[in-house]
Amino acid sequence: MKNIAVLVSGGGTNLQALIDAENSGIIKSGKINLVISNNPDAYALERAKNAGIKALVCNKKELGASFEDELIKALEENKTDVIVLAGFMCILSEKFTSHFANRIINVHPALIPSFCGKGFYGLHVHEAALEYGVKVTGATVHFVNEIPDGGKIIMQKAVEIKAGDTPEILQRRVMEEAEWKILPLSLEKVCSEM
Repeated sequence: MKNIAVLVSGGGTNLQALIDAENSGIIKSGKINLVISNNPDAYALERAKNAGIKALVCNKKELGASFEDELIKALEENKTDVIVLAGFMCILSEKFTSHFANRIINVHPALIPSFCGKGFYGLHVHEAALEYGVKVTGATVHFVNEIPDGGKIIMQKAVEIKAGDTPEILQRRVMEEAEWKILPLSLEKVCSEM
């Protein structure tokens, strides 16, 4: 069983999808044993607590230059094998990503290489997709390296854009139809192949 840490910043809907997937047996080669948030007010911390998972806060504003060192220390103390970025709103340096090379995965709410990289996160991704007029969007799970959304793709799933979609409606459909499905499957794949 691989030890999984999930890094979060907000509500934790992807974290909940992972917890549910572990409970239902989709994730069977690993166990979530740590949740870390850079935001002390993240509801994801409450989700972790409710699931009996150890939760920590590493506040980037307070820690400053030692932020990544503290993250590394917490991850190593908890014998982390795989790290999942699930709505984690911090860009990690090459020092961090190379320390955990091929052990960090992220879910991005678009079909990479579209609408990805610097500045493409959250609703911005869905606004750009609608503005551009694409007919299909989706989600991508990929390994994390020093280039935002630049690591090797693990899994993708397409989602149709419908007439009348707003960024908020599209965001919800991408989460429900793609992110919450391929993130647990990708995590199981990575854990089982380690």
